Amino acid sequence: MGSRFLNIGYGNLVLIEKIVAIIKPTSSPIKKVRTEARKSGRLIDATFGRKTRSVIFMESEHIILSALKPETIMERVEEKTFKD
Repeated sequence: MGSRFLNIGYGNLVLIEKIVAIIKPTSSPIKKVRTEARKSGRLIDATFGRKTRSVIFMESEHIILSALKPETIMERVEEKTFKD
């Protein structure tokens, strides 16, 4: 079975198998994690200047910001999982 990539918006792709969590960005602890990731060079902003609607935690400890809602991303994960 090959690698399965997930479109997280605007043509940006992540490897499904490496996703640890998909979180809403509104809580104070998540904002702190984002700040720390930015300082350490582990933050990837894939929003193209749009509002951040989800924060994706990866196995590599990178944090990816997406303009898609967590629910939308999960729907896409489920489509990929059941399709393949």
